[in-house]
Amino acid sequence: MSTNRFKALDESQKRQPQIVNYPSDKISDYYGKNVFNISTMRSYLTEEAFKSVKKAMLEGHRIERNIADQIATAMKDWAMSKKVTHYTHWFQPLTGSTAEKHDSFFKPIEDGRAIEQFEGSLLIQQEPDASSFPNGGIRNTFEARGYSAWDPTSPAFIMGRTLCIPTIFISYTGEALDYKAPLLKALDSVDKAATSVCQYFDKNITRVRATLGWEQEYFLVDTALFKARPDLIMSGRALVGHSPAKGQQLDDHYFGSIPARATAFMQDFENESYLLGIPVMTRHNEVAPNQFECAPMFEEADIAVDHNLLLMDLLDKVAARHHFKVLLHEKPFAGLNGSGKHNNWSLGTNTKVNLLQPGKNPKTNLRFLTFLVNTIKGIHDYADVLRSSIASASNDHRLGGHEAPPAIMSIFIGSQLTEMLNKIEKSIKAGKMTPEDKTSLKLDIGKIPQIMLDNTDRNRTSPFAFTGNKFEFRAVGSTANCSQAMIAINTIMAKQLKTFKKAVDARIEKGDKKDEAILKELQDLIKASKKIRFEGNGYGDEWVKEAEKRGLSNFKDTPRALTPMKTKAYIDLFEGEGVLSKREIEARHEIELEGYTLKIQIEARILGDLCQTYIIPAVIRYQTELLDNVRGLQDVLGSTEAKKAGKVQLEIIKEISEHLAIIKTNVDEMVEARKKANTIEDTEEKAYAYCDDVKPYLEDIRYHSDKLEQLIDDSYWPLPKLRELLFTV
Repeated sequence: MSTNRFKALDESQKRQPQIVNYPSDKISDYYGKNVFNISTMRSYLTEEAFKSVKKAMLEGHRIERNIADQIATAMKDWAMSKKVTHYTHWFQPLTGSTAEKHDSFFKPIEDGRAIEQFEGSLLIQQEPDASSFPNGGIRNTFEARGYSAWDPTSPAFIMGRTLCIPTIFISYTGEALDYKAPLLKALDSVDKAATSVCQYFDKNITRVRATLGWEQEYFLVDTALFKARPDLIMSGRALVGHSPAKGQQLDDHYFGSIPARATAFMQDFENESYLLGIPVMTRHNEVAPNQFECAPMFEEADIAVDHNLLLMDLLDKVAARHHFKVLLHEKPFAGLNGSGKHNNWSLGTNTKVNLLQPGKNPKTNLRFLTFLVNTIKGIHDYADVLRSSIASASNDHRLGGHEAPPAIMSIFIGSQLTEMLNKIEKSIKAGKMTPEDKTSLKLDIGKIPQIMLDNTDRNRTSPFAFTGNKFEFRAVGSTANCSQAMIAINTIMAKQLKTFKKAVDARIEKGDKKDEAILKELQDLIKASKKIRFEGNGYGDEWVKEAEKRGLSNFKDTPRALTPMKTKAYIDLFEGEGVLSKREIEARHEIELEGYTLKIQIEARILGDLCQTYIIPAVIRYQTELLDNVRGLQDVLGSTEAKKAGKVQLEIIKEISEHLAIIKTNVDEMVEARKKANTIEDTEEKAYAYCDDVKPYLEDIRYHSDKLEQLIDDSYWPLPKLRELLFTV
């Protein structure tokens, strides 16, 4: 009998909500207290140093070495006032998580004494081992040197007793080995391109920043139950487990009353978030049992990315205090909603204008249409780039199922805006626009805010949906670094806006008035990008057929979704905008494929072990009990009567034997398929082998294991069941 499972259940059921101690009655009293933000800098820096670092943060100016020394000393003094003893360069390697190496402020000096010291050189740069992180062949093992370089646009912060300094991570030869460096380049590129287009409408706009508001979904399970599931520990998802009779079909969890234990946990991690300046605003139950969501106020994209990575780290650390484990996997439980990280993206100006927010007059609404239509055209031209940015082994399980958008990239803008774009497409005739045409269009454009008042519905099956003042990229997975999606979107947008500006300027040079040139170019873009717009049900088979007719790609798995990274169009896009070089793209393609292979490999190995050492032995023990029962009947009743009396037992024994045989055969075949795949040297070919030859066994084995779970005595089953994992909070 499985004692571990029942011990875990007993332990989980004893949990009580913990009392959360608030730093203050008002969040505003302690918000950002552990951040070396502008307010703190003003108190610790000289006027010269403060102006220099503020220019670096807001305008990208270079910081001189003597100023860096002043900033480093001020950071150290501030951190030590909060009992900090160490510092680290906090960066985002291509592992999908964050990395840090802690060094002490402590420095021994003569006479057995010591001082605390932190210089500008240590602030600006450190040298982690580059070959030990994924690098796609950019760095060899014998060429280990890589550099983490301070990113002054993102403020330093304190975690525990360590000062964390956000940095980029590059190789000795200058290639980016992280997500942050190309993100900053993409944001700079879209800033310049969008600002240039904004000059058509408002000369006061001198800076445009991409904004991001993410929504983080996650599951909570009790720590004791989690530790009794090797598959959850190693892969983040339940590789076996029959769906409970009650799941999410009653829709009674979504927005329901939050359980007391979960509430205590949420309050605790929110307090930690506020101290770090993460503006978490929302918490609620999600659709699946034990699934929850939190979301902050939107911020500038680079800060928002840092804050999301920090929050994921906080979720895990704070959960341990409450005897929870946070599952961030996109599909931890088959048959239930997966978890996403919706990326709400827009563009904001230095004049406090949201460029995707309709305005109050025809001029501002023409600007709105300009950025709306250019976004649609950019996504149309580079839909495959967008798809590759959210490809992962874990997200493959989620896309297209239970409220996740399909893998086919499309854009939803709502019926009113669709009607408006259709009208613009048809109303502008070749040649010069008549005064009547201009007046009619301006009147219609001026009505945009009114026609959008009731346009509040959202198409939850759309991967890229306009939601009133922003685009919501719903296809991003819950484990993803938001940088991947933000690099793609902002690079695409920068390219498209530059193309648009060049085309409009050419029209103006030929004699068109500015507004007329803009409208004619928008008309061409609307026509050219129509096939990416879709207002219907993204889950239906009809859409798959329709998308194929339109020529839209449908990459159903990660290895195939990554193939655009090898194309000239992909390389030209990122090289042209100065975001990634061809070598960096090739390295990232290699890293993504290798990561995919390793994840499937790990899942296959875990499932094989679970079957061989947990499930099969437990089932055989129960089967033996049934056989003993039949033999006992024979002893008492004789063989003929026993055969009649033991008919049910014999049928169960036979059914168990069939499932066991299939599991054993599939496990053996999966091991052989894995061995064969492991002999392949080409990274892409190997990823395809794992996808096509190894991965299918996972579902086949799961099916028969779940059938056995329903057949054997509950007390024999060795793993916590999904009904226990999902209904014990």
